[in-house]
This record gives sequence, structure tokens and C-alpha cells, in this order.
Amino acid sequence: MRIILVGCGKIGVALLSALVSEGHDVVAVDIRRDVLDDLTNQYDVMCLEGNGTDCEALQEADVGKAELFIAVTGSDELNMLMCFLAKRMGTKHTIARIRNPQYTDKALGFMRQQLDLSMVINPELLTAQELLHILKLPAASKVETFSRRSFEMVELRLKEDSPLLGQRLMDLRGRFKAKFLVCVVQRGSEVIIPRGDFRLQAGDRIGLTADRTELWKLLKATGLAKRQARNVTLMGGSRIAFYLAKMLLSSGTNVTLIESDRAMCHRFSDLLAGIRVYCGDGTQQELLREAGLLDQNAFVTLTGLDEQNILVAYYAKSQQVSQVIAKVNRDEMARMAEQMGLESVISPKDVVVNVVLRYARALQSSMGSSIENLYQLMEGRAEALEFIVQGEAPYTGIPLKDLRMKKNILVAGILRDRRAIIPAGDDMILPGDRVVVIAGQHRLNALAEILY
Repeated sequence: MRIILVGCGKIGVALLSALVSEGHDVVAVDIRRDVLDDLTNQYDVMCLEGNGTDCEALQEADVGKAELFIAVTGSDELNMLMCFLAKRMGTKHTIARIRNPQYTDKALGFMRQQLDLSMVINPELLTAQELLHILKLPAASKVETFSRRSFEMVELRLKEDSPLLGQRLMDLRGRFKAKFLVCVVQRGSEVIIPRGDFRLQAGDRIGLTADRTELWKLLKATGLAKRQARNVTLMGGSRIAFYLAKMLLSSGTNVTLIESDRAMCHRFSDLLAGIRVYCGDGTQQELLREAGLLDQNAFVTLTGLDEQNILVAYYAKSQQVSQVIAKVNRDEMARMAEQMGLESVISPKDVVVNVVLRYARALQSSMGSSIENLYQLMEGRAEALEFIVQGEAPYTGIPLKDLRMKKNILVAGILRDRRAIIPAGDDMILPGDRVVVIAGQHRLNALAEILY
């Protein structure tokens, strides 16, 4: 599929890398020659120096033949204008990054309709929403939702004393009296889609699916259940912090912000009623103690510096704060943070990549199913996808145990008539179902691709 991408900052380069790895024909457009030169050396893409609002530059990029146009420059207004021009010049689908918190849902809906935008992405808002999911489930290092929140997939790191260790997966449901499925395991550098006779070990990073009720039942039975944080401290007055603080305050959570910029502190105080704001350097232990770090249930570092986020989060963890989350943009820094023992690390660019990849694959999907959700798991080595079954297909009406599924593929959940099913071998996929599939070493565009 031909895709034109305008804006090659952090988000743009992450999207470029993911789309190229999917086999798309990508054209990168940016006004910075040095950035384009670096991209040309790293990726097999066509690069054009120019402004995405320049019709001649768009014509040179063959915008009329593009299936998808993505604008992720630093200007919301330019992104919208670029998408409008691209659509007028023949591009079929457009995606604009719009980040300004002053744009309300109503305003964005109006602009999307008037500009004929296929999708609006706000990395900061999407990241805040993902952070909120993690804060609601403190035992998990990562939480993904499926089937309109009927299913949740959580990632957990197993410790030496975990009661899940040493037993066959097929025996775990009976022991803990909960309906759940361990569907992916990362052991060292290896990612495994496990079978029923697989046994878990200390240090394994696991992904399991269940509905919210069954998940809590499992966490309580294993001693992993923790109360949802009622006191949360955010370090860094970023857009993500603003969105997250607003969500937390509306749910009755006590929120404290630590920010060094005095003007930003006043802005948060003026716009968010009930927030406590401390103006100062969050790397200073005295300020952290003054802000009540030791009394907090959760601590989230959201500054623009990966190193600072990691170090202060590590300090909070050493002070026995129950839940610590660090925002980290660079992949190498994220790996370092996890090696230091920080289990919850979130990257805005990864959140955006999931959303755009899902949309790009949905444009290509066929064979009686459509992609509803897509999440990358275990550092991108596996994927969780949600499909809607639109009619009869080669995989419908047949027990899962009788389907000739490819290796490293697992059907992890089925939603039927609002009923969540953690499938066993005798369960079947039927028309109208929502189906969650875990895939390792496969890129699926349609549900039929799970079969040989």
C-alpha cells in the first residue's frame, strides 16, 4: 500500500519504521534535509524535502495515488491543512496528529467531518488513557483492552515466590478457580505462544487474558491484587500529565504535580481544580518528600527527559512506592529501565504506532473479517489482534482443536452476544463474534490467515 508520511520527528520515524517493516511503499516528506539523509541511509524509502502544504511537493510525491496520507508535524493546523489538500488531490484516507488540549471532542468531531479526516491521533491523550488503565490495575505492568472492555490483557513479571510457577498451564484454571488464559510468554529474548503443557518460571514476562471479574479473582487468589491508587503524584507538567490529571481528578483520585516551570505550575492550578502543585526540581529528594512521595500509592514520571524519568522512578521504587511508571521514548532506554527493575514503562510513540498499524491493516483486511484492535506485545515480538467476524468463513463453526492453525498462533478470547469466552478446544468461532488472536512471528491482516 502506498503511504505518504509528512513529519519525521520521533513519532514520524517510529511510524515510518513500523510501516516499512509491514511492507508498505512509504514516501517520507520533511523540510529538514539532514533528517531525510539519515532516513535514506536507514530505510528503503523515497524521501522528499519540502512542505506538506506545497501542492507541487505533494504532486511530486504522487499524492493522488496514495492509499493513506499521514501528517504528524509539530503543528496541528498544518497537519489538518495537509490532510485536507491531500484528500482534495486524490488520497483515499488521511490521518492528522492534533495535540492541543484546547480542542474539545466536539470541536475535533466537527473538524474531522468538515476536513474529511479518516482519523485524528493525539499521542498525549492516547498515552494518558493507557496510563489510566495501568493505574486502575496496579498489579500489571501493561494493560490492553478488547471487545469494548469485555476482555483485558495484562502483562505481569513473575517473581520467585509466584504461585503460578512450575505448574502446567492446563492445570492453572482448576487450581485458582478463575477463567483466564496465559497466551504469550517472554523468557529472556525468546517469545513463546505456549501450549497447555508449558510450565512457567521465575523471571518470565507473561501476557494473560480474562474479563475484569475473572482477572481480579485470579489476582486475589495469587496474592497479586493491589488496591487502585487513590493518591497519585505526577512529575513533569506535560500534555500527558494534563490529560491524565484531569482523568484522575474526575474519578476522585488525589493528584499531586511536581513541575519546575512556574508558569506551567500556575496553568495547572488554574485549569484543574483540586490538584496540588509543587514548583521545583523533581530530582531533589527533599522536594519529593515534601510533596508526600512516601504517602503516595502511585508515582508517574512524565518529563521530556528519559534519563530523568528513569532515575527518579527508580528512586521512588526504592522508597517502596506501590506503583511506579516511567515515560520513556527511546527503545534502548526502555530496555535499560526494565533491566533496572522498572516493570511499567510507557512510550507515546509505541501507543501511536499501534493505532496507525491497526488502521493500515484494516484497509488491507479481507476474507470475511476486519481488524478492530491491534497491540504490539513483548517489545514488538508478538501481537494481539481483535477481529470482527462478518460472515461464514473457513474457520467458523469448527471446534478450535480441529482447526489447522499456524504455529505461534493462539485464539485468546471470543465475545459473543456480550458474553466473554476464554476458549477451550471445543469452542467455535461463529459469524458476528469478536475474536482476540495472539500472533508471534506473524503479521495478520485477516482472521483467515491463522489457518495453514
